[in-house]
Amino acid sequence: MCIVLFAWKVRKDFPLVMAANRDEFYERPTVQACPWPGSAGVIAGRDVQENGTWMGVAEDGRFGALTNFREPRALRADAPSRGALVRDYLLGGLPPLEYLQRIEPNAGDYNPFNVLLGDPCKLYWLSNMGEGIKEVPPGIHGLSNALLDTPWPKVVRGKAALAEAVSRPELCEQSLFSLLSDPTPAPDDQLPDTGVGPAWEKVLSAIFVQSPVYGTRSSTILLVDSGGAMIFEERHHVPLEPGGEAPEKPVRYELKMPSWKEG
Repeated sequence: MCIVLFAWKVRKDFPLVMAANRDEFYERPTVQACPWPGSAGVIAGRDVQENGTWMGVAEDGRFGALTNFREPRALRADAPSRGALVRDYLLGGLPPLEYLQRIEPNAGDYNPFNVLLGDPCKLYWLSNMGEGIKEVPPGIHGLSNALLDTPWPKVVRGKAALAEAVSRPELCEQSLFSLLSDPTPAPDDQLPDTGVGPAWEKVLSAIFVQSPVYGTRSSTILLVDSGGAMIFEERHHVPLEPGGEAPEKPVRYELKMPSWKEG
């Protein structure tokens, strides 16, 4: 997952509005969002290579999302999969803060990451490139491959588009997918320098990433309403060669948290 845009407790009717793109190499095998094998009430996409996930929900109201922190010099081939962080949270059943407190002492074992974990009452962010667990305040936020709300052009543009979308009287799901489809790269003089070279910085500066080998593989929205219902919808974007198979159809899940009350 390379950009997560979210409105946290901005609207009373939808305490959480989240829109996210996952960017990955096209050849990396992936299973689109579905009930997690062997679990009760967990919906998430699955990275087949490492059996982890970048974003998912549990029917008890917990949710999680992950992005990599772009720091090529810190990458280690022997590090455990970052996708396990969200997977284990969703499958384990712990509240978000308790889970983060358990993993924080060993966060340095992983390659650089950001993780957002929450439930309908609390939302937390942890990066092993940051300064510990932080509770996320209400507002419009953006997380890409740097620290939370780092003003990269794609984050600034995405937050502005999300703010406009959630300001409308009726929340439109299509408007969320539309803002995730923005392929506009940043101007050269606004590109970050993360160590991947100017050409890749340009490619990766768009909200919707496109290249011959790497790009946005899926777009996901998560809505949590004030009555305890969740909508989780995912759309795939797999470039096709002539004669290739059609991409997987969009998937949509509607879950009702059985015993949730707003805190």
